[in-house]
Amino acid sequence: MSPEATPDQAAPDQAAPDQAAPDQAAPDQAAPDQARPAGARPAGARPAGAGPAGAGPAGADWSDPYLGATVVAASDLSARVAALGEQITADYAGRAPLLVGVLKGAFVFMSDLARCIRLPVEFDFMAVASYGSATKTSGVVRIVKDLDLDLTGRHVLVVEDIVDSGLTLSYLRRNLLARQPASLEVCALLVKEGLQRTRLDLRYVGFHIPPDFVVGYGLDVAERYRNLSDVHVYRGPDASSSTERW
Repeated sequence: MSPEATPDQAAPDQAAPDQAAPDQAAPDQAAPDQARPAGARPAGARPAGAGPAGAGPAGADWSDPYLGATVVAASDLSARVAALGEQITADYAGRAPLLVGVLKGAFVFMSDLARCIRLPVEFDFMAVASYGSATKTSGVVRIVKDLDLDLTGRHVLVVEDIVDSGLTLSYLRRNLLARQPASLEVCALLVKEGLQRTRLDLRYVGFHIPPDFVVGYGLDVAERYRNLSDVHVYRGPDASSSTERW
């Protein structure tokens, strides 16, 4: 299945500075007039049918009352990541891409994706913080950990875990383009539907998902749940105060 380029993440009112930008907006930030998607779907696919109301965390790695329905199962993640790796391999034939992971949420996805790319690749990492509230980002970003490598003349592929408003990602693209890479593309595992506040330019997309707060496969709440094999809706009390990035 070929990846689809789509628009990006959720936006905010300016709040206290120097908080880590949230990975994702809290569930109550979903666009009010937009119909809610039924479930995760690979980029370019039609939405899947809705599951039963209040479905539990089928396939969860452990029992937790705050884990809701499975949004993307481990088997679907594995298949889609392999397909993305094949597409990237074809697109970058004859070139050695530099994978740039945005810490911390993308590390699981980036690790699996890299092993599905049948080319020599290099790795570097960034960490950013955003001015804004705990669950919103203004798009004004402070780089906490910068890249170690020079991007001049390199074919850079930014690997992102989840995108909602797209404001921080938009800033990051501008920042990296100023370093004069030969090319710059973005590969996002998850894109929340209905939350984009800016035009996204995503070359590769894993899944479009409803605008729920999700955890697992690298995504966390207060550093928990990153090691879940599936992506789940999170129903716990910290969903409105989790702060990591976008």
